Amino acid sequence: MQALAIPAAAHDNFSLLVDSMHRLRARVSKGRLEWDVEASNGREVDVFDRLRPTYILAISSASDVVGCARLLPATGPTMLTRTFPQLLATGRLEVHAGMVESSRFCVDTSLGEGRAGGALHDATLTLFAAIIEWSMANGYREIVTATDLRFERILKRAGWPMRRLGEPEQIGGTVAVAGSLPADKASFERMRPASYVSALAGRPQAA
Repeated sequence: MQALAIPAAAHDNFSLLVDSMHRLRARVSKGRLEWDVEASNGREVDVFDRLRPTYILAISSASDVVGCARLLPATGPTMLTRTFPQLLATGRLEVHAGMVESSRFCVDTSLGEGRAGGALHDATLTLFAAIIEWSMANGYREIVTATDLRFERILKRAGWPMRRLGEPEQIGGTVAVAGSLPADKASFERMRPASYVSALAGRPQAA
């Protein structure tokens, strides 16, 4: 399973992969998970995709996008501050330059490749490892996110437990929660599956 980082400056160069990512987000977030998101023409896109994010993709051996996540510096507009401030204990995020937000994490867990009998699919672990690797390479040490209780349990099972930033709240049909995750070498080594191949070599440009 290969990890690929696509910074904002390269979105056009990887337009087919980016389009596949938006289709995956529609299938998983709108379809399987039934999140309250908008999908049009089989693609899920929101206002935060206009803010020059970096996309982290998990690519199968058949060159299919099987997982994705979106990263934005926490010093700018984020989902936590603009969309889900109610998930923060104080209603505010204590932002610093070493903080990045991860959002729109999606994985196609129906894929046969990467099912080695472990607790979690390799695509999930590949994305976790890639998010950490990219964050460290770009000077970030803390990853914040708004997610749900199901995903919080997945993080714990993976050995990358999330520190809550507030109490869970019912948002639509989901019990959502905000949390913080460390971006460090120890976490990366725990998350990295045996099949992990990184295309994040060097120091990718932050979006």
